[in-house]
Amino acid sequence: MTYTLQNAVLPLDRDPDLLPLYVDPETWSTIDEEPVRVTNVAQLGNILDRHRARIVAGRRVSFGTYFNAFPASYWQHWTAVRHVRLTVHTSGDATVLVYRSNGGGTKQRIETREVRGDAVATSFDLVLDQYSDGGWIWFDVAADQADAMFEGAEWTTEQEPVRGGKASIGVTTYNKPDYCVSTLEALADAPDVLDVVDRVFIIDQGTDLVEAQEAYPAVAERLGDTLQVLRQPNLGGSGGFARAMVETLAREGSDFVQLLDDDVRIEPESIRRSVVFGRYASVPTIVGAHMFDLLDRPKLHAWAEVVDDAPFMWRALFQERLPHDFSVANLRQSPLLHMRLDADYNGWWMCLIPTSILREIGLSLPAFIKWDDAEFCVRARDAGYPTVSMPGVALWHVSWLGKDDSIDWQAYFHARNRIVAALLHSRSPQGGTLIRHSRRVDLKHLMMMQYYPVELRHRALRDVLSGPDHMRANLATAMPDARTVAKKHAETVVHKDSGVPLRSRHGRQVFKRLKKHEFDSPTGLALRTFTARTLVSHWFHTPRPENISQPEVEFGKGDAHWWRVPLYDSALVSAADGSGKNIYTRDRAMFRRMLVDSWKLHRRLQREWPRLSRQYRSALPELVSEANWRATFEERP
Repeated sequence: MTYTLQNAVLPLDRDPDLLPLYVDPETWSTIDEEPVRVTNVAQLGNILDRHRARIVAGRRVSFGTYFNAFPASYWQHWTAVRHVRLTVHTSGDATVLVYRSNGGGTKQRIETREVRGDAVATSFDLVLDQYSDGGWIWFDVAADQADAMFEGAEWTTEQEPVRGGKASIGVTTYNKPDYCVSTLEALADAPDVLDVVDRVFIIDQGTDLVEAQEAYPAVAERLGDTLQVLRQPNLGGSGGFARAMVETLAREGSDFVQLLDDDVRIEPESIRRSVVFGRYASVPTIVGAHMFDLLDRPKLHAWAEVVDDAPFMWRALFQERLPHDFSVANLRQSPLLHMRLDADYNGWWMCLIPTSILREIGLSLPAFIKWDDAEFCVRARDAGYPTVSMPGVALWHVSWLGKDDSIDWQAYFHARNRIVAALLHSRSPQGGTLIRHSRRVDLKHLMMMQYYPVELRHRALRDVLSGPDHMRANLATAMPDARTVAKKHAETVVHKDSGVPLRSRHGRQVFKRLKKHEFDSPTGLALRTFTARTLVSHWFHTPRPENISQPEVEFGKGDAHWWRVPLYDSALVSAADGSGKNIYTRDRAMFRRMLVDSWKLHRRLQREWPRLSRQYRSALPELVSEANWRATFEERP
């Protein structure tokens, strides 16, 4: 029997920005030793449907792209599959060339075939035995003197999967109904994807309901019994995804749950690929998706994320190389993307979890948002179950470039859930450098006159110190309570454009732009001196009255760093999303109180860390149990 591992696909949308992710019909030249893309015109007209494209006479099209190359290293490393067959379907006179790469991105040709005639299937038998460090396999199609047709391709194997079963999809949404309906429509248009789907759960936690959308009845009729919408109060991402997990565990036909965020655009083939890879993985494996920017679609923002144990903080393995823009450098020009990168966790914008793992280690931590995905994957890792951040499996999600959730109500969850996750899983004594880092975050916010996030962070510390019971107790109330605190802090008000510009006394401060990921921040002795002087100044000196009545200076968001803003009594700072401006004003009394509280709370956390770690680890099985989550849902119907 033949099993399809991966289908070649073409973009769903007629969007030229998407072409580099699927096919590469463009050529490259070099100017001053820099690669320059030379674009052919009207390439979208050659995309005929989801699986068919015209290859213009004399032109060559490469399928060595993000969505159409085969990630050989991941299949070799994480599965027992060693023999794969590539079959390319063409009509007309053409040449099919098959290539591979190694972990360093070096290209090597495997085989070349000339094809003639209509409806020709050309097969290549490939062995996965040289890809331990990395590497892809792909093919190019070159037309001869007349146009040729590409009519699809698939990567198959005769090896049976390790496990069978379908996946239930769980979408958690809060007032993003239009996105959800679009996701449902994309699924309804992909019958081959629905073949691996048991049930689609929409966990609607909002007030703008998915079922109330004009387009919903039609797509619901198309999906039939496959679709189920469940309503519940807003319990955050962790509460919504836990509900999807609970519902999936109750279904005999589901061996996986595929978690999806609401504000996304999916590539349906990615869902099918993740389920197939999960079936073949040698041990039960969490299969994560990469994330592209929904508002700048060729840019890859997240893949292969890890948690550094000493500070217990998340990051991408190559943070300084992100985002990667495929409109500038294609897959074949990007050696880093050919290396096999191992992850600690994957964001729950799209993540496939075997139900066998849920039954062994439990469900999501009742964290509301932030760190629920990382904590779960680290918990699974410690139980022997890896997370694979799978190339060619991806979606488009609104990126964080237009956000700064470290200074809004989410600051509470950033602080609390990181500390709780470290208490549960950190291997470093006293949590390593986490407490020191947390104290520094407080200092930066205080020096920048951002008192709201500091109050939330201190609330988080007090809750952590109270013990693990608070997590389920305040699951539904922590977010609204955090929002209520914002009313106490004037800097949380975003002053919208009213036609009369807000002005500062000394105008906007503009700074020379350095290279990406380079800053002019003080380091070493200069950093210690700057911090000490700033803390002393804010402790002893009251702001001048004229700087209270009107902001002293103005900063663009990109210039408002912690080593610049503290030099002034007040500042006008652009909001991250460009929707308005915030006014930060120094408050000596609040600064003094919060600085003392920060020292006391972090000192207490350091002193009680061993006891708290034992307490949280002992409580974890109950916190994440299916029974307790069911009880939570029954309490809040």
